[in-house]
Amino acid sequence: MRHLWSFLAGLVVAPVTWVLVTLGQDGSGRTVNRWVEIGTYSTPNLIEPAVYLGVAGVLLGLLGTLRFSPLGPLVAGLLLVVPYVGLFVAPFTVRDRVPGDLKLLGDPLPLRQPLDNGTLFLIGVLLLMAVFSAGRWRRRPAPATDGAELTPDVTPAEQRPASTDWPPPGPPKDPDTAPLTLAYPENPTEPLPRRTGGESPWSAPPRYGADHPTDR
Repeated sequence: MRHLWSFLAGLVVAPVTWVLVTLGQDGSGRTVNRWVEIGTYSTPNLIEPAVYLGVAGVLLGLLGTLRFSPLGPLVAGLLLVVPYVGLFVAPFTVRDRVPGDLKLLGDPLPLRQPLDNGTLFLIGVLLLMAVFSAGRWRRRPAPATDGAELTPDVTPAEQRPASTDWPPPGPPKDPDTAPLTLAYPENPTEPLPRRTGGESPWSAPPRYGADHPTDR
C-alpha cells in the first residue's frame, strides 16, 4: 500500500512542481528586470515568487527524503527528466506539446521556461539520485528485547548488596574475658609453684610459708 501512495504522490508532485517553478521563475525574472529598467527596487515584490519556489522546494524535499517508498521519487524524476531529454530527439515537437499561453490567477504561466533553461532536468536528476540511495529506504532496526545480549557500549548497573545480604554477626564477646596484651598481669590470680628439695635456688623464687625458718 505504501508503494501505491508513493506512486500517486509522484504523479501529483511532478506537475505541481512544474507549475510552481514556472510561477516562481517568471515572477522573479520579471520583477528583477523591472527594477533594472526603472533604476529602483521594492523588495516586497519578490515575496510572491519566493513563496512559489519555497513551496516547490518543500514538496520535492518531502518526496525525496521521507522513508515511504522509492517509487514516488522515481516516477516524479522521470516525468521531469523525459521532456528535456526529448529536446535531443525532436525539440520543436516537444515544445509544441507544452502549452505556452496559459494563465493562472491572472498571471502568465509560461510552462516552456523551466523546460528551455534546464530547471526541470536538474530537479528530475536530483529525485532520481534519491532513489539510488539504498540506505534511505532500508527498514529501521527493530528495538532490542529484554533478553538480548548487552552490547559493549552498555554498562551493567552496579549491584549493591541488600540489607539482608550482609553476613550474620558473630557470637557476643564474654565481658569477663580479659583482652589480650603483651604486658605482665597486674594482679596474678594463680599461686606460684613451691620449691622442692634438690632444686636449684635459682630454679624458682623462694616462698615464705609455714615451713620457713623465719616463721619458727
